[in-house]
Amino acid sequence: MRLVFAGTPAAAVPTLRRLAADHEIAAVVTRPDAPLGRKRILTPSPVAQTADELGIPVIRAARLDEEATGRIAALRPDLGVIVAYGGLVREPLLGTPAHGWINLHFSLLPMWRGAAPVQRALIAGDAQLGATVFQLVQDLDAGDVHAARAFPVPADATADEALASLAEDGAELTAEAVAAIASGAARPVPQQGEPTHAAKLGLADGLLEWTEPADVVFARYRGVTSEPGAHTMIDGAPLKVRELARAHDAEPLRPGELRAVRAGVLVGTATDPLLLVRVQPAGKPAMAAADWFRGLRAPADAPVRLGPGDEPRTQGEAK
Repeated sequence: MRLVFAGTPAAAVPTLRRLAADHEIAAVVTRPDAPLGRKRILTPSPVAQTADELGIPVIRAARLDEEATGRIAALRPDLGVIVAYGGLVREPLLGTPAHGWINLHFSLLPMWRGAAPVQRALIAGDAQLGATVFQLVQDLDAGDVHAARAFPVPADATADEALASLAEDGAELTAEAVAAIASGAARPVPQQGEPTHAAKLGLADGLLEWTEPADVVFARYRGVTSEPGAHTMIDGAPLKVRELARAHDAEPLRPGELRAVRAGVLVGTATDPLLLVRVQPAGKPAMAAADWFRGLRAPADAPVRLGPGDEPRTQGEAK
């Protein structure tokens, strides 16, 4: 098959590599280079870097407009494959390849249609994740399914970690779908079930509410790590939560109450405490939670506010 591949982040790289091993990739379409790091250096996307490594021509396009459509049409592809490109494919580009476009989506469609399926599934506490290869149509993530597979949620995995695992599994699933299309054996079927929507996450989605049960707080932390990132408030200032873990055999604490232990800083929830491992105060680098806690330099009985709307809590004595 002569393919055009559209993708941008690291999650799309395994599929690009897998398809390049079996098919001709006429071109890769990806988002333009973006400024990264503190120095804001223009950096190619992970897909662009991989394409350069594989010797595949790259089309950089912020959106799939008339110019991009013309460049893709000139390649006369048999099939388009898209994985997290970051833009919409509309007519006439939808019908440009002989077999249209297929999309690898990281959910069991029609669950979690939209931009953040893995993140929303983790926040919701879903028991399983999934990957679906479907025929791209005008409506959002609504096309017929070529292949789908469910996967157990990795224990305590963040969204980044879960997505990296799904990207590898999804690459093989996509390769199977492309092979079926190439052989004429593909028989896509309509999606079944009630759709749910996975809207893009914003900063507000990362706020941890310690008045909720520990499982709910931890699920949100997992779903928003690393983007947009988990955070809380202490004494009216933001505090980024870089690493949070389950606490084992910890004494109960009131919601928002802090207590230093050897492994970090316990923080109370509506049920069991959780363990702050790494945090990042405003304007400072990330650090061990224990170091941050010692730096507060407040007496053991001084009130400390953790989380908006909570009453001040006592720090508690370090053990």
